[in-house]
Amino acid sequence: MWSEGIIACPATGGKYKYWAKHYEEGSQYGIDGGEISKLVIRKVGETRDLCNYDRGWAIEPTGEVKAVCAIILQKYN
Repeated sequence: MWSEGIIACPATGGKYKYWAKHYEEGSQYGIDGGEISKLVIRKVGETRDLCNYDRGWAIEPTGEVKAVCAIILQKYN
């Protein structure tokens, strides 16, 4: 299932758009063996990916994007 939404970074209030493909069960392709197999995070209004996971990290989250990623992992992974 695909989910998307906007999350505000708890520390800065910066808004980030995300798209996550997740399943009911974890797998070897999921983040840390979890349920999310694809994840993209972008700052609202921008087109550059700040985080990209597609069965492996293409762009790992850094800085405040790490906090946003942690919220998404808590919700779907």
